[in-house]
Amino acid sequence: MDPLQFVISILLFLILFFGIGFILNMLLKTTWLPGLILYPLVVLLIVSDVPLKGYITNPGESLARLGEKLMGLLMVDYIILGAGFIGALLSGLSIQILRARGYRMF
Repeated sequence: MDPLQFVISILLFLILFFGIGFILNMLLKTTWLPGLILYPLVVLLIVSDVPLKGYITNPGESLARLGEKLMGLLMVDYIILGAGFIGALLSGLSIQILRARGYRMF
């Protein structure tokens, strides 16, 4: 991967998940929902080629295939996905700070 593409991907995932998490935190009046629940589901959809229904109907095979896919990722992929996770956590932290300072969101 080109270094410039790598840096842009990191910033894109960080900002994208921060923005999505911030909006969801405001609308749902939660603090950590995007970071703890929604982000892993998005990563599951990005990495896995198994439809979500497969995890319910055939969990053993679906989880085994997910494990193989996760083991096949490169370090670059883990860093980019980690940047998205940091963005989701920062959105929760920023909402928490804003609420503590008296800002009401919706």
